Amino acid sequence: MAAEVFPGITVDPSIVHGRPVIAGTRVPTEVVVGELAGGSSFDEIRDDYHLTDEQIRAALAYAARMLSSTTVSAG
Repeated sequence: MAAEVFPGITVDPSIVHGRPVIAGTRVPTEVVVGELAGGSSFDEIRDDYHLTDEQIRAALAYAARMLSSTTVSAG
């Protein structure tokens, strides 16, 4: 059973081993963010993964939220 962990992002142990995905899809948020980091445009991601701009932004917002709660120690 899928649980929404962030608006537009769900987790379900039976989908992609419980990794966060775009709600209603099997597309992991990390793939969307990775594609953007690699230089893909919203247009390319929309076409390749059949997502909307809103879904792409949800992946980015989720990644930002996760990073905001992460502490990194230098050294």
